[in-house]
Amino acid sequence: MDFSALLPALEDVARQAGAAILEVYAQDFTVEMKGDNDPVTAADRLAEAVILPVLRGLTPDIPIVAEEEAAAGRIPAVADRFWLVDPLDGTKEFVKKNGEFTVNIGLIAAGRPVAGVVYAPVPNRLWAGAADSAWVVDAEGRRSPARCRPVPATGAVVLDSRSHRAPDRLTAFLETLSEPRIENAGSSLKFCRVAEGSADFYPRFGPTSEWDTAAAHAVLAAAGGEVVNFDDRSPLSYGKAGFRNGDFLARARQVRLS
Repeated sequence: MDFSALLPALEDVARQAGAAILEVYAQDFTVEMKGDNDPVTAADRLAEAVILPVLRGLTPDIPIVAEEEAAAGRIPAVADRFWLVDPLDGTKEFVKKNGEFTVNIGLIAAGRPVAGVVYAPVPNRLWAGAADSAWVVDAEGRRSPARCRPVPATGAVVLDSRSHRAPDRLTAFLETLSEPRIENAGSSLKFCRVAEGSADFYPRFGPTSEWDTAAAHAVLAAAGGEVVNFDDRSPLSYGKAGFRNGDFLARARQVRLS
């Protein structure tokens, strides 16, 4: 299957979902909690309602694992191929109204992400990737290649989450680098910055769901990067029990540590 052939349709539906999100974003909205620290809004549900019918029409034989469907207990059985959808990644950033949230649509085959689109509605910026080709589309519609940069020997840019912090473990990682620079970003934007070459590492400490990472992982892989389990540097795979990730590190494939 030519996974890259799916990307135009994914770009279109991600933008449609983003438009639905912005309608809610412009208003006063209610924040509910799915758990102790897991907010959800009408925007999450509206965006998912936009995406799912399109994916079902595009690939009727491929099951879809989507965040809000999963929260409601509707999780299909998955096999070799399945979709992972986070209709609004970075709900905490959405609630804070800082603009750092995304629409994530990723396709998994044989345990790895093979196609993905990440759309940031507020800056109107989109990243897409499949196979060995990734690109970014800016607010004016200009499309340009996305490619990881060689990691500098000194001054590598390390991205930290705005809402999910592990200072002690981050400090230990920074000590393996020469004069690193720390910058903050929300949601899947951290993967995308590594993919487009404006940052070098994104270490994540603490659990995430596979729908949080799949789309941006696909973009990063297509841009010459990788996501590895933090402890043993083995590739991060998909279709795990509960669709849960452990600690991981996103980076360019060719890295040079001090």
